[in-house]
Amino acid sequence: MVRIRVLVVDDHRIFAESLAAALAAEPDVDVSAAGSGPAAVRSLERAAAEGRRYDVLLVDADLGGNALGVRPAVPVQEGNEDGLVDGISLVVGVRASQPAVRIVVLAEKDDPRRAALALQAGASGWVAKDCSLSRLLTVIRGVLRDETHLPPALLTGVLRELTAARKHRTESEQLVESLTPREREVLRCMVAGLGRKAVAERLFLSPHTVRTHMQNVLGKLGVHSTLAAVALARRAGVGPVDLGPAGRIMPEESSSA
Repeated sequence: MVRIRVLVVDDHRIFAESLAAALAAEPDVDVSAAGSGPAAVRSLERAAAEGRRYDVLLVDADLGGNALGVRPAVPVQEGNEDGLVDGISLVVGVRASQPAVRIVVLAEKDDPRRAALALQAGASGWVAKDCSLSRLLTVIRGVLRDETHLPPALLTGVLRELTAARKHRTESEQLVESLTPREREVLRCMVAGLGRKAVAERLFLSPHTVRTHMQNVLGKLGVHSTLAAVALARRAGVGPVDLGPAGRIMPEESSSA
């Protein structure tokens, strides 16, 4: 029998452990629970290193106390050793590091905008937390067949949100094209969550010069904060800089954000 390895990620431990126990009653399911994004990342990395990767990740939409999509998701590289902290960041990070893992978002309530954001980040499904266990198992098995699962009532709203997102992406791409090559490098560092000092060290620039570049980036993009610039960059398909050796900027790859 082929067994399905599932990781439940929810910072409400009682819910996570109860769901894990219910799923574990299935003869073909092996399940574990993690109480935070960082704990989930560690579990995924440990499982991969041991050659027993997880197949499906069930992620709380409100992981970390932040509603999915309420703020731009940025992988934290400075000032927080735990790294990825919220639901959408976890989806983005896992899809980048372990693309074979299928991700299903568990939500307290249906929301077309948030469901669309989850799909854009790389999730394969959106399921209400009060759905039946049989429904959840159907979704788990479905996403492993590369199916996308949404509640029927959400389809029209999600399609509308995705259409609007494509329009915003085109507008964002035009703004990003106005940046100089150096400003695009700085923007990619911002997308990676690097602060001014780290960007300066990576690009062999002075902090003052980096500050000027960052101000120029914000001005050309028409935004007033780094988080807003990162959100716009992701809509435009700008991915984070490769966090290899300092000073080495890898070629940019398109993103499916």
